[in-house]
Amino acid sequence: MKKLLVLLLAVAMVFAMTACGGSNGGGSGEGGEGGDSEAPIKIGFFAPVSAPAASADGTSSLNSAKLAVEICNANGGINGRQVELVDYDDKLDTTEAANIAEKLASDDSIAAVVSGSYSGPTKVAAPIFQDAGKLMVSAYAVHPDVVNAGDLIFSQSFPQKLQGAAAAQYATDELKAKKVAIISVDLDFGSAQVEGFKAQLEKINSPIEIVYEQAIAISDNDMSSPVTAAAAAGADLIYSVNYYEQAAQVLREVGQKKLDIPVLGCEGADSFELLNIAGEYANGLYITTNMNRDDENEQTQEYIKNYVDKYGIQADMVGASVYDAFQVVFAALTECGEDTQAMKEYIAGLQNFNTVTGELIRYNEDGSAVKPVQIQLVTDGEYHYAGVIDDPQIIDPANY
Repeated sequence: MKKLLVLLLAVAMVFAMTACGGSNGGGSGEGGEGGDSEAPIKIGFFAPVSAPAASADGTSSLNSAKLAVEICNANGGINGRQVELVDYDDKLDTTEAANIAEKLASDDSIAAVVSGSYSGPTKVAAPIFQDAGKLMVSAYAVHPDVVNAGDLIFSQSFPQKLQGAAAAQYATDELKAKKVAIISVDLDFGSAQVEGFKAQLEKINSPIEIVYEQAIAISDNDMSSPVTAAAAAGADLIYSVNYYEQAAQVLREVGQKKLDIPVLGCEGADSFELLNIAGEYANGLYITTNMNRDDENEQTQEYIKNYVDKYGIQADMVGASVYDAFQVVFAALTECGEDTQAMKEYIAGLQNFNTVTGELIRYNEDGSAVKPVQIQLVTDGEYHYAGVIDDPQIIDPANY
């Protein structure tokens, strides 16, 4: 009889360990597989909430993280358990981000982590989570080193070069530009997109000529000289690769100088704060981004409505990407519990996953999202649909 009981217990343990893909890979702890089924599921999060240069994006990030958790819990949580957000302010500081990552990575009660921050803090944090066996989904950090940290790291956004290539294609095919002036932030965020832009022009034998190019320090918001120089060079399009504050100043200079030169920006300009700073001069701005406000997808429109109702400001790409990252983590937790390896395999295998920023076609081998690049146009102080770049060769991060 004792032998029979031992055998039955052994069989039961095998079934418990093999549920949803295997034994825990480092992410369970209290409340995980075999833990307290009544304990909340904890998800770590960090964003640049108090950084002056990124406060709008930090606000959008944290707002959307809280909204995602609130709606999840209102709908019953995950498998009957509530979700708890464990959030930190990284202050757009890499040292602070590393300290936060160490805290979250060493906390066995944290099931997974979402980065709501820029590339600098995120690419510092990613290897720490990878080494600790903790899964992380980055919402909008674009540097390839984020996903290159390892197989537990995923990204919802486009690499910089990909976004630059999409901008070049749109500038050539739809805006019919012939002479382009480039004004970009003097950071990897700017230089890599410019590199992708130039490479795509060459690849497609575009008629576009780059007649002026200037990299601007992140601390410099005076855009009078570069905009004046762009006009003097005969530019019929300004490619502005900047974050929202500098992008807004480019628009103000173009508008106040009454220049008839359209501006094509990037996702760094996808912010409610750009609309506030640029005012009427924001109208006519094109941007490459991953959010289409006019998408008829019910999930997109519900997110926009819920966000505006709760916070009283326009939803933007940053917040939507954070919300999407949480939806991916929620789906993995629902299917796999807090089994990190199983969650990783589940996310890596996602295909045609419906998100607020449209259809996530798949993740490629390095964990980067494959999805169309949206083109938005600011009209009447709001972002609206202007086009989409969905060429498989352009939107696959593996090609950059």
